Amino acid sequence: MNHRKDTKTEILSGYILAADIGGTNARFALFELVNEELKLFKEKSYKTKEDRSFLEVLKGFCGADLTNIESICIGVAGPVSKGKAQLTNSPWLIDKAEIIKETNMQQVWILNDMEAHAYALKNLKPSDYYEIKKGTASRGNAGLISPGTGLGEAGILWEETHFIPFASEGGHCDFSPRTELDRALWLYLNKKFGHVSWERIVSGPGIYNLYLFLLEYRNIEEPKWFSTQVKSTDPTLVISNCAKDSKYPVCKETIDLFIRFLAIESAQLALKFKATKGIYIGGGILPKNLELLDNQLFKKNFVNSNKMNPLLEQIPVKVILNEKTALTGAALFSISKLKG
Repeated sequence: MNHRKDTKTEILSGYILAADIGGTNARFALFELVNEELKLFKEKSYKTKEDRSFLEVLKGFCGADLTNIESICIGVAGPVSKGKAQLTNSPWLIDKAEIIKETNMQQVWILNDMEAHAYALKNLKPSDYYEIKKGTASRGNAGLISPGTGLGEAGILWEETHFIPFASEGGHCDFSPRTELDRALWLYLNKKFGHVSWERIVSGPGIYNLYLFLLEYRNIEEPKWFSTQVKSTDPTLVISNCAKDSKYPVCKETIDLFIRFLAIESAQLALKFKATKGIYIGGGILPKNLELLDNQLFKKNFVNSNKMNPLLEQIPVKVILNEKTALTGAALFSISKLKG
């Protein structure tokens, strides 16, 4: 990284490569750092299941710019250990040592993708959020929950000058039924998958799991037009679109069930982290389907923990609308490390 110094402080400038690697999409962005402000230079998305390896995609994206990049931060959808990360929902392996060897970049960092998301939160503007639920608290820890190909979760120690995100694999914790329908859902998923995690329900594939469960539970025959659409595109998208036009009622019930379970798990995350600063909902599902979000349904199931209801009443809940949060967060993490 290039450095320019003035008499009071050291000013960083140069190029930072940020990557957000999920189970379905891999997004790359090259930022130019000018007077410690990020300016997007170029950006591109890839399908993780269509490209053979992370390194091939990395080199293809960078091209001739590779020699000008002096730092890279990668947010990965999976646990990170000793500079390596195996994606939970993709065969890609991200290895820090291999990246350094193949690119000759010495400043390389690998984070859990939710941790990278979290680093961007303090830089977002009010217009980058949609508020589901107001709260009275404004200080304390925060929680991030992100339904996508999987279910990402992270925590943030957030007190005045202290802003420390930390990774979690809470999406893989056990789903806990509350009602007879929930118990029937658990039995259905247990028979299908064995272990029933929250990710089996509160995610894109989870929406399709909920839909298939309701077909069986309600003894509904799937229309041929719907079957045809599901075969040719993402089932989650088909279900969401059908829920919007109301021509196939079970789709709206599926989305409402998804919202209910998202609210319950968001509340559990809030209690575990005592997230009085707020719960932030990321991922691409909710921002694209805000018209299907029943705020009252969410609030009813969020504030539903008996003795802890007064605490949950205090906690605001917001949907993140900014699609570049993970990439910006990864770049901001790079800056924090470079500044030392």
